[in-house]
Amino acid sequence: MTTASTESASANSSAPAAHGASLTPAAAAKVRQLLDKEDNPQLRLRLAVEAGGCAGYSYDMGFDDADMDGDSVVEFDGVPLVVDGLSAPMLDGAVIDYEDTIQKQGFSIENPNKQRGCACGNSFC
Repeated sequence: MTTASTESASANSSAPAAHGASLTPAAAAKVRQLLDKEDNPQLRLRLAVEAGGCAGYSYDMGFDDADMDGDSVVEFDGVPLVVDGLSAPMLDGAVIDYEDTIQKQGFSIENPNKQRGCACGNSFC
């Protein structure tokens, strides 16, 4: 079972509310495995939405150790997931999963806010 805890990337009283994105246990385990290979204990997983892609928006996911105004951090099984304030509304309810099967390997994002996607599977609106 994935346990989540909330912390703010900012220590001020106007800290943003927790974002609504989450990691499945499989995704948290894979991210932890990848983070453990890095030489920076401050790294966290950052998920963002950027303008671009054939359907209007695309996801940006990677490791980051920077704190930005408006960031919200929620931990899943000890893996910190950071979402910036502008991306948070578009990622509310989004679930990051990881599969490693004979048919599919990699991360996927199920986003209930996605109205439509494109054939490449990497962008949405």
